[in-house]
Amino acid sequence: MDTTVSQQELTQHIAAVQKRIARAARRVGRDPAAVTLVAVSKTHGADAVVAAYAAGLRVFGENRVEEAAPKAQAVAALLGGPQGAGDIAWHMIGHLQTRKAEEVLPWASTVHSVDSVKLATRLSRFAAGAGREVAILLEVNVSGEASKYGFIPAALPAAVEAIAALPGLRLQGLMTMAPIVPDPADARPVFAGLRRLRDDLVRRFPAVDWRHLSMGMTDDFEVAIEEGATIVRIGRAIFGEKT
Repeated sequence: MDTTVSQQELTQHIAAVQKRIARAARRVGRDPAAVTLVAVSKTHGADAVVAAYAAGLRVFGENRVEEAAPKAQAVAALLGGPQGAGDIAWHMIGHLQTRKAEEVLPWASTVHSVDSVKLATRLSRFAAGAGREVAILLEVNVSGEASKYGFIPAALPAAVEAIAALPGLRLQGLMTMAPIVPDPADARPVFAGLRRLRDDLVRRFPAVDWRHLSMGMTDDFEVAIEEGATIVRIGRAIFGEKT
């Protein structure tokens, strides 16, 4: 198994993360079942994904098209055929270059990182051309860091106007990445900010499905859940560090 943890340790890690998710949700009166755990399997091999699958996980997140496409195929083969077990969902969570939009469609059911109208338009063209739909989230640079991708908050309404009606896409919410901070509580304003942006878009665009807030990773996911995250993206707390 190409991971730093054994099957037993992996199972224990997943159970511990799920307990932390449940506790965070209940602290604010939320149903833990409303939070989807995306296991971030970047840099870990297909066998690590299969081990996590055996431990009960079904949704996996990848950052790079070049790594994800062959890994998804390898996992399917290990699980028994072209479609594998049939219930794995792969999410693209990393930056997606517009020129690579077509390459994400064969394996990803959801793209978290749509950060431009140009990218959405290209995804739409290829998805609609293939007769399928892909769920998308709009990435927002809430923190304003120059190193981060995403729409600036002020640009969201115009972006939604342009993207919501594109064929082949199902706009389902927003995504952000918080800054790396010493105390997870310091990320709270970013998560609260994304929630407020979503709430404003619900009022402006009531016909759009705004079900998801993808925010929170290993170091800060509990705070993100307290602020309304419906998807958390967790790698290190599950798989450990890549050797």
